[in-house]
Amino acid sequence: MIKKGLKVVVLTGKDKKKEGEVIEIDRPNNRAKVKEINMVKKHIKTTKEKKGGIVSKEGFIHISNLKLVEDKNSAKKTEAKK
Repeated sequence: MIKKGLKVVVLTGKDKKKEGEVIEIDRPNNRAKVKEINMVKKHIKTTKEKKGGIVSKEGFIHISNLKLVEDKNSAKKTEAKK
């Protein structure tokens, strides 16, 4: 199961074979945001508080296009349970 904070690898798309950390999950739509992956340009309108312009931010990726990366710590935990 993919959860926030876990490392994943992208299986398909423009960022194929890149690794990153899950920063947000949208369970109803089965999508996740991964740090520095699937960067999209967003146009922001100028307000009194913030300057406008074009900002790059992460877009959502479908969970089926992600695969968990086995960390050393998680491997030790599974061995300890057995």
